[in-house]
Amino acid sequence: MRAARVTRTDGPRALEVAAVPEPVAGPGEVLIEVHAAGVNFPDLLLTQDKYQYKPELPFVLGGELAGVVREAPEGSGFSPGDRVAASSTIGAFAELAAVPAHNVFPLPDAVGFAAGACLPMNYLTMVFALVVRGQLQRGETVLVHGAAGGIGTATIQLAKAMGARVISVVSTPEKAEFVKSAGSDEAVLTAGFKDEVRALTGGGGVDVVVDPVGGDRFTDSLRSLGPFGRLLVIGFTAGEIPTVKVNRLLLNNIDVRGVGWGAYAGPRPGYSRTLWDRLLPYLESGQVDPPIAATFPLAEAGEAVARLDARQVLGKVVVEPAKASDGLSG
Repeated sequence: MRAARVTRTDGPRALEVAAVPEPVAGPGEVLIEVHAAGVNFPDLLLTQDKYQYKPELPFVLGGELAGVVREAPEGSGFSPGDRVAASSTIGAFAELAAVPAHNVFPLPDAVGFAAGACLPMNYLTMVFALVVRGQLQRGETVLVHGAAGGIGTATIQLAKAMGARVISVVSTPEKAEFVKSAGSDEAVLTAGFKDEVRALTGGGGVDVVVDPVGGDRFTDSLRSLGPFGRLLVIGFTAGEIPTVKVNRLLLNNIDVRGVGWGAYAGPRPGYSRTLWDRLLPYLESGQVDPPIAATFPLAEAGEAVARLDARQVLGKVVVEPAKASDGLSG
């Protein structure tokens, strides 16, 4: 089969697409014919040896996918021919992937494979973030940083589906228009966002801040919270891990809460399926429909990942291993 592998950590354009042996499903694993694979920020970091998980070289890149079951173990709930989505730390940028059954999820017929490949990482993270860690309630207000990216658009769609008001923080007017088209009620530019948010909330602040960016905006995010507000730490795409003076939390009765879906779900097989079941009604109603910025054939997987490094992606980038234009034979 064909796969995009990291053979050296010189960045995304060093990815090598070549014929490799097909994976063999181990005990409890589902073998999936991959129709689409989502591209995520950890994929970029893995090509640069900047991610906390460091698999042995060479390895097949890609952490989420959608496709059709080829083989499934007895008792898994899956059968050959089933449409599924799945999460896996690596291995998705290939024509076949073997994934533990507890990380495989039924994909509704109304959801295409490209959209399905955008769901496991970002949308399960944000179900965990908003429902479990953020305890978001109908009528509350959510402020989301990095709103034009994959985590951001997942936040917008899920928060709106849960009955919240959404204010997005973006870097350009173009991104502001994009996030509004994705469902955000308002959008403000990064420079001076704190004052804009205060004005939009009548001085009361927001209930929840979703922050996948980190960096120097963290303190102003805390200042944007109202009483009993919760700041959800999702990641640090800005590169800098911020610090917090805890007296701010005490004086303003606010929380900073870490969100580690993978860290929590990993040792609890079956937990991610419970989150997926929370997501399913939103998929079936059409309230969740991931915006896709671009799709790439497997031969251009390096370019697909490099798009994230440029910070210009609106929505999600997808690799499609089945595209005929790859020009390679396995």
